[in-house]
Amino acid sequence: MSKYKPKTLETNQDVTEFIEGVDSLKKREDAYTLLEIFEESTGYQAKMWGPSIIGFGTYHYKYASGHEGDAPLVGFSPRKAKISLYFATGDSDRAELLSRLGKHTSGKACVYINKVEDINIEVLKEIISQSIIFLQKLYPSEN
Repeated sequence: MSKYKPKTLETNQDVTEFIEGVDSLKKREDAYTLLEIFEESTGYQAKMWGPSIIGFGTYHYKYASGHEGDAPLVGFSPRKAKISLYFATGDSDRAELLSRLGKHTSGKACVYINKVEDINIEVLKEIISQSIIFLQKLYPSEN
């Protein structure tokens, strides 16, 4: 039986250096805005996860299958096409908040936005807080 290795691990890459490497000036500006919002909302310092995700906080998950690992509580990535926002999956309360977020599309764990101006920052802060609370209840820290 091969042990699953998570692909996205916390790295020592510098967050500012990563943001400065983003091609689009607008995406860089939005990344700095989101960095401030996420740091302020979470109380956690930004860390790079894998080559392109800026994550905040961490939690340890363990599934019934035995698969386990560490992941950021919340995060974002200024990708070429859209900005990906990462939140907890499985939270049934998220739909109501997303209905008030503004212009976005969403997948299982990601919410995609074109630019920060398209969304309601206060609602984003609510989603960040709610996602962290949900994950901390689901995966209580063992400290």
